[in-house]
Amino acid sequence: MSKRETVLITGFGPFRQFLVNPSWITAQGLKLAGLGESIDVYIKELPVSYDVTQQIITELWQTLKPKFAVHLGIARASSHVILEQTGKNSGYRDRDVCGFCPTGHRCIEGGLEKLDSVVNVRAVSKHFYQAGMDVIYSRDAGRYLCDFAYYCSLYHGQRRAAFIHIPSCGRLASAERLVPLLQDIIVTMLEQLKDSKYFGRYSPSIH
Repeated sequence: MSKRETVLITGFGPFRQFLVNPSWITAQGLKLAGLGESIDVYIKELPVSYDVTQQIITELWQTLKPKFAVHLGIARASSHVILEQTGKNSGYRDRDVCGFCPTGHRCIEGGLEKLDSVVNVRAVSKHFYQAGMDVIYSRDAGRYLCDFAYYCSLYHGQRRAAFIHIPSCGRLASAERLVPLLQDIIVTMLEQLKDSKYFGRYSPSIH
């Protein structure tokens, strides 16, 4: 009998015009859809607050000990799913919903400036883009809560994390179309982690 493993999926709470954040709705949809028989999906809503988000992510990695974490955020005015490779440690100057910025405008004092996911996100995005899906690759998650949460997770999870910006418009803005695509993307990431030959072609950089 194969050992069951846990994948953490987060979405954000209310933000500006989004009284119910689409990223959290999508996380709930992925929980219902599942990621296969051997995976337990654990979902958590993150507030658009630097301090609380950092606390939640730190505690989840320490207590839940997931195999992998996927963080979802909304990409306003985008019709694409955007797969993020890199989390940034500094430059957080936009205030959160509580009116605060992180101390020193950075995520982790003494942390490296950039951390990359262990997943070869470029290869994953290329696979789905070539299959005709509206999926693109990015190395800039935006220097706000999305980027901040991603760096926190990469730092505490030894880079076993990914961040996905979901579209706010276009054909993929509906959960019926988005959730199955994200399900396939996340399963592909998990398969990549298991496939040592595939994974061996990529050496994620630490800056």
